[in-house]
Amino acid sequence: MKVLKSFFAIMLVFSVIAPVGSAEVPGVNRSMKQGATKGLVSVSHPLAAKVGKEVLENGGNAVDAAVAIQLSLNVVEPMMSGIGGGGFMMIYDEKENDIEMIDGREMAPANVTSKLFLDEKGKPVPFSKRHTTGKAVGVPGTARVLEQALADHGTMTFEKLIEPAIKQADKGVKVNWSMAQYINENKSKLKNNKAASEIFFQNGEPLEEGDLLLQKDLAKTFRILQEDGPAAFYEGDIAKALAEEVQAKEGTMTEEDLKNYTVKKREPVATTYRGYDVISAAPPSSGGLTVLQILKLMEGYDVKKMGANSPQYLHYLTEAMHLAYADRAAYMADEDFYSVPKEGLLNEEYLKERRKLINKNRSIPEVKEGDPWKYQEGEKEKKKVVKEETPIGQTTHFSVVDKWGNMVSYTTTIEQVFGSGIMVPGYGFMLNNEMTDFDATPGGVNEVEPGKRPRSSMSPTFLGKDGKPFMAIGSPGGPTIIASVAETIMNVVDHDMPIQEAILTPRIYSAAYPTVRWEPDIDQNTRLELMAKGHAFEETAQHIGNVQAAILNRETGKMYGGADNTREGTVLGVDRFSYKAKQPKPIQEQKEGPFTVKVNNVEYPYTHDQLKLIDGKPYVQADKLLLGLGLLKTSDLKMYKPTKHSYLPAATTAVGAGFEVEWDEEKKELSLERDPVEIDNPIDDEDGDIITN
Repeated sequence: MKVLKSFFAIMLVFSVIAPVGSAEVPGVNRSMKQGATKGLVSVSHPLAAKVGKEVLENGGNAVDAAVAIQLSLNVVEPMMSGIGGGGFMMIYDEKENDIEMIDGREMAPANVTSKLFLDEKGKPVPFSKRHTTGKAVGVPGTARVLEQALADHGTMTFEKLIEPAIKQADKGVKVNWSMAQYINENKSKLKNNKAASEIFFQNGEPLEEGDLLLQKDLAKTFRILQEDGPAAFYEGDIAKALAEEVQAKEGTMTEEDLKNYTVKKREPVATTYRGYDVISAAPPSSGGLTVLQILKLMEGYDVKKMGANSPQYLHYLTEAMHLAYADRAAYMADEDFYSVPKEGLLNEEYLKERRKLINKNRSIPEVKEGDPWKYQEGEKEKKKVVKEETPIGQTTHFSVVDKWGNMVSYTTTIEQVFGSGIMVPGYGFMLNNEMTDFDATPGGVNEVEPGKRPRSSMSPTFLGKDGKPFMAIGSPGGPTIIASVAETIMNVVDHDMPIQEAILTPRIYSAAYPTVRWEPDIDQNTRLELMAKGHAFEETAQHIGNVQAAILNRETGKMYGGADNTREGTVLGVDRFSYKAKQPKPIQEQKEGPFTVKVNNVEYPYTHDQLKLIDGKPYVQADKLLLGLGLLKTSDLKMYKPTKHSYLPAATTAVGAGFEVEWDEEKKELSLERDPVEIDNPIDDEDGDIITN
């Protein structure tokens, strides 16, 4: 890739002037275990990790291991990825000092229109319905990705690399806690498909942890591919059965659509963040550009000084996300159909222009796309901006590094958990629902069109220094992928965390004002302070993403990794270094209090013991109320230390802070209203001084 080689060449010249000067790289510190030296994998399932490790152990390179891991994941994690889906593989070739992106994103069948997901009244079909029909299935690309990667970079045969997956499917694998959870959560979806229910149910009940998952039909399919190669997926019996099943479920895909599928080699997108190279997936992924844009927006602030997950940091991060996701919705799509302003979106002057929109004291209610076309050659597409519906999917990601220094960062998917819920009868693999990644409403750059690839959030990424990547990283999670990758990179670069801590540190996600999704351990004080700025945290915490990362210190030759605990994440080094994530504790539901407090119709996260009714009037624990009203910030609590027994009259205090107040005696609900635009937090975020109104 000539452009990327030029980018690396510049970085190498720079390195003569400013060498690394340290034996450690970001994400690694002296407290970590002794690193591996002969190869390492980071995967979301221990059995697939073991397959990848054994390939490296037997002389295979990073691409060989990646092919074997993907095939194994189709067996041990069939709800997340497989040959019925697609993905983006990023490959670093040490010998060529080059990064290549293989785009195996699903394609729209030839016989579709932009009105594919509209009902007879011209209204979008609800996502819950449209993602479980044959219309939702895009032409799969995974088998072609594996074929192309091996042809270009592999050293082992596909016939050999698929053998472990065949054995796993044929002999069965034990259902782990993660798969059991996903089967149970999607049992109604699976019951609607005879082939799938026969695999994932036993005696009418969903498989549970410890049960044996047998996939004889999938083993049969893999034997066909073993004998005839990945191309057998796109012609012959498999293709015929796939097309017939899609058509039986209202879809239009034909055998000709499968025969005509091709992967694309794309130029990755690249920038720098605090002196480090960041290289990620290009359109039709929106993920890479949006990760890079968030990082570049945050580069304008002293993130390290703010501190990890401080209210100040999370406020700026949330606002940066809103700006980047707004641009994503307006401009990012399949570049074979519409030009994407890649240079403009990362232009320093454009970023300064966008950054000026961030208010340190409040969340901005209306965030619109900017005009990056002013900062690069080309003409803006005259397409309307379609408001995105962003259901949280799943997917999987894994990272590999071998003893020669080659690296793979691969995000692979069938979209929602168990995809469309459709399994091809007699062949044992689930089909994707990637067509629902197109806009349901026509008119935007991401509308449904024949042969087009839907916009993706997948963000397989490399972090590098001096022209060479040292970290492969990525995550599943639909649109939350972008947040997970960006936050983990900042945890490593800005907050000096070792990679495992960086991955397990709680994350947030917010694509648009005001809703913020959050993970357990984003503490209550932080949430209250941010809600006082106009952010609306979801009522209950949820896990976000599943980051897997591999690191190579090119000075020492040592390899390290990190794995997420939202599945059974596993890091295995060939000679040293191993880690398996422990299952996270269940998310605790909050005990209902004697009344609720709503600000601008958003319920505040006060616990039962922080609320009291005294003489029929609502009182709230003093520090929590003052934080929620924006009269204190968390750093003030070091000086102001009210006891848990100190309560304030909520209505009176809120009136004094400029809120309109209504107390509903029957519902036991205190409603506080204030125009978000008028929120002027009396706290100066720069020096922490108290400023009175």
